[in-house]
Amino acid sequence: MRRLVRSTVVALCAGALMTAALALVTPQSARADETAICYNCPPEWADWASQIKAIRQNTGIRVPFDNKNSGQSIAQLMAEQKSPVADVVYLGVSSAFQAKDKGVVEPYKPAHWNDIPANLKDPQGYWFTIHSGTLGFFVNKDALEGKPVPRSWADLLKPEYKGMIGYLDPSSAFVGYAGAVAVNLALGGTLDNFEPGLDWFRKLKANAPIVPKQTAYARVMSGEIPILLDYDFDAYRAKYKDHANVEFVIPKEGTISVPYVMSLVKGAPHEANGKKVLDFVLSDEGQKLWADAYLRPVRANAMSAQTAAKFLPASEYARAKAVDFGKMAEKQASFGERYLQVMH
Repeated sequence: MRRLVRSTVVALCAGALMTAALALVTPQSARADETAICYNCPPEWADWASQIKAIRQNTGIRVPFDNKNSGQSIAQLMAEQKSPVADVVYLGVSSAFQAKDKGVVEPYKPAHWNDIPANLKDPQGYWFTIHSGTLGFFVNKDALEGKPVPRSWADLLKPEYKGMIGYLDPSSAFVGYAGAVAVNLALGGTLDNFEPGLDWFRKLKANAPIVPKQTAYARVMSGEIPILLDYDFDAYRAKYKDHANVEFVIPKEGTISVPYVMSLVKGAPHEANGKKVLDFVLSDEGQKLWADAYLRPVRANAMSAQTAAKFLPASEYARAKAVDFGKMAEKQASFGERYLQVMH
């Protein structure tokens, strides 16, 4: 009888321990199942913080922040090709051509695919635009020490701005390369001739530019980088949401507007979750969030008249030119090599 009682107690204890163990394991497993890994989704950039919060609230899927830039993301995807970690990736458009060529992304046509203009998506679905921005000068006026706000690419070469100018590394970050393309085209170059742009960077060396590899929004806000080559959406965010004394300048010689895109990673470990994320960023709510962050949503009707009124006038944006994104992608690696030779 004692033996039977003892056996029963042991069995009950074992069962209780098993139940406790499962209680500890199951929530963690559930959380893993509700995850989607996005490369290059930094909270400080393009208000990814709000978008990721909305993804969690609307889909239950947790997307951890990730501070890689476009070039770093592609390098990581290539390194992990045999055992992918990421599910989706966010890239500057020329980097998306590279991702397709390297075989690290696969086709997916998300909800609202038909709302995306043909020139802003890969016809097979390897990448598609979610929003775009126009490149210019994001200027912290309080950090200029009384100097005038620069209005042109030529102004940035003036000695008075020494130590005040920043841009992301064009050999790695897409926004850095976009800036290089913008200045090159504005000064008379082409995608076959980067000499005007490279000559500008040679001259800029005298002004000791600051060249971070990741988004530098906080460094502009703090005054560490008073003038950053960056997109309009960051400057408008600083002005209207963070109430900073900043200005966005479209240089008088001209600039470019470029799209940012997303893709499904080939062999994504949480493929179904990744697809839900891609669907959400193109949904009515997802697109409105981009518009509220002063990005131009690919579904243009998502932007309200009130938000649109906060942008510079259309006459200013007329200086932003279109560019052949395929050719821009084709020339990116060779430009990066030449830029490094010039600057080092």
